[in-house]
Amino acid sequence: MTVKLTTFASVAAFALATASPALAQTEIQWWHALTGANNDVVVKLAEEFNASQKDYKVVVAYKGSYPDTLNAGIAAFRAGNSPHILQVFEVGTGTMMSAKGAVKPVHEMMKEAGETFDPKAYLPAITGYYSTSKGEMLSMPFNSSSMVMWYNKDAFKKAGLDPDAPPKTWPEVFEAGKKLKAAGWDKCGFTNAWATWANIEQFGAWHNIPLSTKVNGMEGFDAVLTFNKSPIFLKHWTNLVELQKDKTYDYSGRTNTGEGRFTSGECPIMLTSSGFFGNVKANAKFDWANAPMPYYPDAPGAPQNSIIGGASLWVMGGKTAEEYKGVAKFFTFLSNVDRQVKLHTESGYLPITKAAYEKVKASGFYKDKPYLETPILELNNKEPTENSRGLRYGSLVQIRDVWSEELEAALAGQKSPQAALDAAAERGNQMLRQFERTATR
Repeated sequence: MTVKLTTFASVAAFALATASPALAQTEIQWWHALTGANNDVVVKLAEEFNASQKDYKVVVAYKGSYPDTLNAGIAAFRAGNSPHILQVFEVGTGTMMSAKGAVKPVHEMMKEAGETFDPKAYLPAITGYYSTSKGEMLSMPFNSSSMVMWYNKDAFKKAGLDPDAPPKTWPEVFEAGKKLKAAGWDKCGFTNAWATWANIEQFGAWHNIPLSTKVNGMEGFDAVLTFNKSPIFLKHWTNLVELQKDKTYDYSGRTNTGEGRFTSGECPIMLTSSGFFGNVKANAKFDWANAPMPYYPDAPGAPQNSIIGGASLWVMGGKTAEEYKGVAKFFTFLSNVDRQVKLHTESGYLPITKAAYEKVKASGFYKDKPYLETPILELNNKEPTENSRGLRYGSLVQIRDVWSEELEAALAGQKSPQAALDAAAERGNQMLRQFERTATR
């Protein structure tokens, strides 16, 4: 009997000893919006971090599209059960910046946690978007991208176009679209995903045209939209409306739900995120490539530089010091040079640090895969101006829908391009003023 009790006690002691590390683990919740191959990247990163140490466990949860994830995070904060990390796409930056108390600035968290953190180590075009005017990083860049022009090289050959010399200007894209349509792509000569990102936000930066006052909202929530007064915007929207009539251009929706039109072969030219790489690589059954966004050659100084897309990781407020320490260690883990190299070369998203980009470039990687360097070259094409640093508007998620409604009305022949642009600016300004009144400072 004594032996049995002793054995039982030993087993119990062993069980407690082995269980204690698991019980002591601090859980870090990470909500994200990535699907497909990019979801796999998120899951793998969490698994690798969890295996690298025993104190913290990152638990990932997919919360739907970018807008859905942002809304879920805001609702969770109000209910007192927000995640530690919330992935927010770049258009939500203004909204997150205004939510004092709801977020923990990354530069503060890293300092308090004692983690080495130098904002200058990150690519300037990326960090500038997520930093204050003083250079203080508010969120951690994660899956950064820019807009590029993907094209079907096999379709180009069939249409008599040079697959190694893609169109550089908008007039050349229009001509290529007509030739592709005549060669059998009668449903769509060219298209784009993310309608307003392509035809307002990136278009403005690439042509060095302001969208609004206050440095496109970067210097205050009292910005006033002015893009409707630009002759080049009017020219572009007028061209799209005209080309929509015979499907030389064909609208593919407000978000990226229409990207499958490229991978299926239906649309041989598509402007969308460089982060589309993983899906193109996995699903396109034809020879493909990408090129910089087109520009109007009569626009002074064009092309300028592109602005970033994708998302960053925001740390939510109200957590314990121990939890923030775990988040900080995870961010240090993500910023590792070799890890960034691997993320970039496998997912197509930009390397967020200078060292990672330089290491990939020095390896000769881009000689065989130039399409992964295209968005970096766009971002660094010229030194950013006040018109091309980025944009930061409150309620931009909702404003984008308003802009899309007006573009759709023009494409459907319900409004003239100028009337649609005027309404897009006017309605957007109404929403900016409403946000300005309610934003916390």
